[in-house]
Amino acid sequence: MPKKNNKVKFGLCNVHIAPITEVTGEKITYGTPFAIPGAVNLTLDPEGENADFNADNIRYFSSSANNGYSGSLEMALITDKFRTEVLGETTDEKGAMFEGSDDIVKDFALGFQIDGDQSNRKYWFYNVSAQRPSTTGSTTEGTKEPSTDTLNITASPRATDKKVRVYLEPNDENTTEYDEFFNSVYEGTMSA
Repeated sequence: MPKKNNKVKFGLCNVHIAPITEVTGEKITYGTPFAIPGAVNLTLDPEGENADFNADNIRYFSSSANNGYSGSLEMALITDKFRTEVLGETTDEKGAMFEGSDDIVKDFALGFQIDGDQSNRKYWFYNVSAQRPSTTGSTTEGTKEPSTDTLNITASPRATDKKVRVYLEPNDENTTEYDEFFNSVYEGTMSA
């Protein structure tokens, strides 16, 4: 199938989490990705500053730093699996969920899909950290309006290779990779 260029994008779905299980000097290892249903909204704003150098009465040189992104991921409900595998919370034999001040929060890869009018784009952000979500609730009045959970997240460059993210749209050459994109964190092959 030839690549079809999108005119617009809409929709957020297929949110996946792959906890970082090991970091060595040269490699980051990810656990098996798992889905978190109920994607509502994702906002990631670029981090890093531009620096301009003026000479000869003009902007002679300009550079910018890519420090990744920061923002929020709003979900219908943060799952217990995310709470235990990423936020470090624990459960007992009765199913009670415990949060403790010594919980160790793990970094993770964040995968998701943004739909377009012609094709859908799948993403992995390689090195993401999250803050604990707020606990909220409200009374029911007339209708039951669902409340959501929001994670404040930061997507930083990986220390091993400085990669921040990857995305893939379907074409004739990548059908298998596109279909299996969320089975593992996509590393791809870099061309020179």
